[in-house]
Amino acid sequence: MTTLITGAAGFIGMQTAERMLSRGDTVIGLDIVNDYYEPQLKEDRVAFLRERHGDRFTFIRVDFADMTGLNEALKPYEFDKIIHLGAQAGVRYSIENPHAYVQSNLVGHLNLLEVGRHRKVAHLVYASSSSVYGGNTSLPFRVEDRVDHPLSLYAATKKADELMSETYAHLYRLPLTGLRFFTVYGPWGRPDMAMWIFTKAILEGRSFPVFNEGRMERDFTYIDDIVSGVVACHDNPPPDDGEEKAGGSHAPHRLYNIGNNNSEQLGRMIELLEQACGREAMKTYLPMQPGDVPATYADISAIQRDLGFAPTTPIDKGVPAFVDWYRSYHGI
Repeated sequence: MTTLITGAAGFIGMQTAERMLSRGDTVIGLDIVNDYYEPQLKEDRVAFLRERHGDRFTFIRVDFADMTGLNEALKPYEFDKIIHLGAQAGVRYSIENPHAYVQSNLVGHLNLLEVGRHRKVAHLVYASSSSVYGGNTSLPFRVEDRVDHPLSLYAATKKADELMSETYAHLYRLPLTGLRFFTVYGPWGRPDMAMWIFTKAILEGRSFPVFNEGRMERDFTYIDDIVSGVVACHDNPPPDDGEEKAGGSHAPHRLYNIGNNNSEQLGRMIELLEQACGREAMKTYLPMQPGDVPATYADISAIQRDLGFAPTTPIDKGVPAFVDWYRSYHGI
């Protein structure tokens, strides 16, 4: 089995590649390695995969939003399935640089759909986001909920990806699974996310911003649990049987939430960071930022029912594991 994984230098992409390579699969990793955050971290992730898995891991450095360049780069390779995790991430950055999101998340997603269609892949799994739920106040968020009111351009692009995917599943019978991720954290994580920002500030003795005066709740999901869900979806394409799938499609297209199924107070996460770092946090309370939401909470009943997905890592274990990795990676 050979799988093309986009965003392979990214957090979830690298960890997904690691899991699949470790079980004996062959992976073609693809990433542009842009400078949205520190490129060296991305290079280190790729180097980790190369060192551990040798020839079974191939890395291609290309922009998947460039269709000509993408086709040329993929020409020498054959693959059975695609896991499309590459994207321009971040809710807040989408306000500063909207064009990056349209290019990567809309044009790029369409390009991967076209690759999947013409290559006749057995399955294309792609990353959506819990941000599509926007201002939804009914918790937990269910895949059956309407998601027509995004609060950020990032969320709007992810909703558009789901709509494009539905079209390709209907027109071309391309098996597709979209995954709405909920606040992923853990080793090899992203420097633009709260847990990394808070950990860095605590260890350096600096204050850090806490938005909405700290009245935030998140369904923090440990990376190992996320990867288990991604791989389970990869291994189980939706059937083209005309039956209604998770998310409502009658085409071979499913939508799943992947979360910890447990919404946690932001303050609880900060307390665990303080314990793991051995230092008290210095917090600066600020109002809610544009595009953000006060709470997220995943109803995972659909993926539990269909694939047996069951997260196993509470934040009491996951947060110290992240801090341990952070200290090790930075040599502190």
